[in-house]
Amino acid sequence: MTRTLLLWCPDWPVLAAEIVDGVPATDPVAVLYANRVVACSEQARAEGVRRGLRRREAQGRCPRLTAVDHDPGRDARAFEPVVAAVEDLVAGVEVIRPGSCALAARGPSRYLGGEEVAAERIVEHVAQSCAVESQVGIADGAFAAGLAARQGRIVPPGGTPEFLATQPVEALGRPALADLLRRLGIRTLGDFAALSAGDVLARFGSDGALAHRLAAGRDDRPLAVRRPPADLTITADLDEPIERVDVAAFAARTLAERLHERLAGHGLACTRLGIEAVTAHGQELHRVWRHDGLLTAGAIADRVRWQLDGWLTGARRGAPVRPTAGIIRLRLVPDGILAQAGLQPGLWGEAGEERERAHRALSRVQGLLGPEAVVTAVLGGGRSAADQARLVPWGDERLPARPGAPPL
Repeated sequence: MTRTLLLWCPDWPVLAAEIVDGVPATDPVAVLYANRVVACSEQARAEGVRRGLRRREAQGRCPRLTAVDHDPGRDARAFEPVVAAVEDLVAGVEVIRPGSCALAARGPSRYLGGEEVAAERIVEHVAQSCAVESQVGIADGAFAAGLAARQGRIVPPGGTPEFLATQPVEALGRPALADLLRRLGIRTLGDFAALSAGDVLARFGSDGALAHRLAAGRDDRPLAVRRPPADLTITADLDEPIERVDVAAFAARTLAERLHERLAGHGLACTRLGIEAVTAHGQELHRVWRHDGLLTAGAIADRVRWQLDGWLTGARRGAPVRPTAGIIRLRLVPDGILAQAGLQPGLWGEAGEERERAHRALSRVQGLLGPEAVVTAVLGGGRSAADQARLVPWGDERLPARPGAPPL
């Protein structure tokens, strides 16, 4: 199993709100999604705020609490300078999610003088470059490295199963499964790993079997990865340099659709995405994004848009990281290629074909008249129909104006 080094920034949604929106992370701050706390600052935890609390309960425990809406795009933009700082020292960084990135530990440990020295150098460089506190964990596999990073620990080679055995079942990140295991008397990952794999699959299903592999210290996704053929790469030479985020978002959606169609045409899907850009001055930018599942067209578009937004906005503290000129070339490189087990074809044609044709037609209208020319309604919370409905440009993320299910 590959030795993995994972860098983790605690409470990243809170730090991203400070970096982008200026919300002081030293104050009691909570990031909310669907009226529940998904992240909170250290000061808020000191006053009793915890993840999963409803807004009213969190404000009852901490009257001075500052509530911030969850924004994945903001988290990704703010995390880009951190990844750039890591790349100043090492190569081959994969973004797992905003606030967490990983790389193979073998290379940095060899040319920086050992795993411990490499971890210290990376943490120190991120702190100096971005004024962001981080922790590094090293273990066999990304899952164990993520848990080790929360303790700032380096697990010796071959010691990952022993390290995982003492972790609580909540570390799996599956609340429903953890609650069921607790009621069955299984409290640690070691207890869970001791069960028979066949019994776990029969009782808990495929997701439980995956969690069982994690608990046993085995790789959570043993992929049969191959190098993508050259014709899977999508390249676009732009007539005008891109310097604005809205133009970048439109270009991202177009490229994502082309890449997804090309992969689907070969019966493939990807789990990692390389995004490359060249500016008018010849500056080359590159980033690799990783996804836990298969990247759909929407997921590809989101990651390209976030990455371009991060490059063009330059959210690093104290030092801008904007390109020296506008972007004139974009290139998407799929990686982690897998066979796509798509939908079963219908009797009279491919399932979902009409939806794809409609999507292409509406995107074409947007290309002629602008993104706001085609909108769809998204229902959310609110008292009146006008409060509940929000018009969203076609292809954008469909988030309600007010989180929560609309009243029946």
